[in-house]
Amino acid sequence: MSATAKKTAPMPSDILARKGGTPLVCLTAYTTPFAQLTDPHCDIVLVGDSVGMVLHGLTSTLGVTMDMMVMHGQAVARGLTKAMMVVDMPFGSYEESPEQAYRNAARIMRETGAGAVKLEGGEEMAPTIRHLTSRSIPVMAHIGLTPQAINTLGGYKVQGRGDDRARILADAEAVAQAGAFSVVLEKVPASLADEITAAVPIPTIGIGASAGCDGQILVIDDMLGLFTAFKPKFAKRYATLGENADKAIAEYAAEVRSRAFPAAAEHVFGDDVPEPKK
Repeated sequence: MSATAKKTAPMPSDILARKGGTPLVCLTAYTTPFAQLTDPHCDIVLVGDSVGMVLHGLTSTLGVTMDMMVMHGQAVARGLTKAMMVVDMPFGSYEESPEQAYRNAARIMRETGAGAVKLEGGEEMAPTIRHLTSRSIPVMAHIGLTPQAINTLGGYKVQGRGDDRARILADAEAVAQAGAFSVVLEKVPASLADEITAAVPIPTIGIGASAGCDGQILVIDDMLGLFTAFKPKFAKRYATLGENADKAIAEYAAEVRSRAFPAAAEHVFGDDVPEPKK
C-alpha cells in the first residue's frame, strides 16, 4: 500500500455527503504520471478496466485481469495525495458469488490502497454489493451500459430507452439500497439520468448521461485526445495530444535521418573536462 495515496483523500462517506452539492469531478488514470496530473483537480480517480483498451490494445475490457488491475492500481496510488482512488473489478472476478467478489475486492484494496472498488450490474449484483459493504469494502456501482456485458447487451448501445427505462431505474434503486456509496450511469437518456439522480440518495456520476448528475467521469485518454481510434459522442476532447505527439515523433524521425539531431553544440559531449567550480 502506498503511504502517499490516502492521507487527505476523501472517504466514501465524504463522497456520499456530496449528494446534491458541487458536482464531483472524476477521471480515469492508469499510470503514476497521469495520477499526478489528475490529483490536484479530481475528487475521484478511477483505475478503470478501460486500461485494457487504451493501454494494452484489447478490443474490449473482457481480457483485463486481476493482476493488471492491481499493477495499475499500485502505479496510480503512487501519484495520488488528494483524490480518492477507486479500482475496477475486472470481468470474471466478482460475478460467480459474493464470496468470490469479497476475496478479489479484498485483494485489490489490500494490494493497492484503494478507497473503494467499482463493479458493474444492477439488481442482480445487489446481493454482492450488500455482502461487500457489510464487510468493510466500499462499492461504487455501475449501471446502464455496462461494458463487461457487451456480448449480452448487443454492443455499446444506449440503455434505458422505451420499455427498458424501468429496468435501469430499478437497478439504480437496488444498488443504492444494497449500500453502494455512488453509482455510475453510463450511456442512458438524459431524462432518465435526471430521474435517477432525484430518486436515489447516493451520488450519480454520469458518462454519457446528464449534466444534472451529481458528478461526471471521462476516460482521460478520450478527453486529452490521446486515444484517437474512435471518439464516443459523450467524450469532449479538451486537447489533441495524440495529434501533437504524432507531429513531434515525425519531426524527431526526420531530424535523425537528416542528422540534424543530435546537434553537436546542444546534445552531445566534448572531450574537454570542465573545470570544477570554485
